[in-house]
Amino acid sequence: MYRVNITEQMIDIPPQMVITQDKLNASVDAVVYYRIKDVKASIYNVDDHRSQLMSLARTTLRAVIGNMTLTDANENRASINEKVELVLDKETDSYGVEVLRCEIQKIEPPSDVQASMNNVVKAEQEKIAAKDYATATETKADGEKRAEIKKAEGIKQGLILSAEGKGEAIKIVANAEADRIKIVNEAADKYFIGNAQALKKLETVEIALKENVKFILDSDKITTIVTDAAGVSPIPMEKKPKE
Repeated sequence: MYRVNITEQMIDIPPQMVITQDKLNASVDAVVYYRIKDVKASIYNVDDHRSQLMSLARTTLRAVIGNMTLTDANENRASINEKVELVLDKETDSYGVEVLRCEIQKIEPPSDVQASMNNVVKAEQEKIAAKDYATATETKADGEKRAEIKKAEGIKQGLILSAEGKGEAIKIVANAEADRIKIVNEAADKYFIGNAQALKKLETVEIALKENVKFILDSDKITTIVTDAAGVSPIPMEKKPKE
């Protein structure tokens, strides 16, 4: 009489060396989960279904991983698990066994290869870090450059506005002076028509009075100059007869 366990069971596949497609040795460890679905077949069709399943799992792992590079094998463990499970389930069907799943535990290269791979990874990380630092430095420099440009543009705009303000002030003063001259000319044209010489004399007297200039003139001509400058005609005085 045979007693058969029909619950889910696990087989631990011992680590084995596998040669990858890129000619590297890798230590591969896995576990396989299965259950007996046909008790009679598991007894009469195979001598020891556990040992047969373990041997088949080892050869299947070597075949699947041997067609992959070490890097691909480590990056595609889920795909390896699926392929091994399908092959084992098909091959052990006659054993009355159903393979439920396969799980890769590790795929490790020799220590010297692992050290080289670690150095490559480290170098790549340092390269990325250096690139990130260079990018950050460039970004900072670009930001400082834009800030300096903004500052220079602000100073330039300030100088332009200051110059425009000064120009506007000069223009206002010039316009005021032009208006004053225009008013004087219009007054001269209106009130001193035909008396340009008298106007000139009046301006001369005005300047002289402002600057406190002294003139030496004949006493007989002082009245004439002042009255002519003021536009006033002297009233002739009658001479009294001598007694």
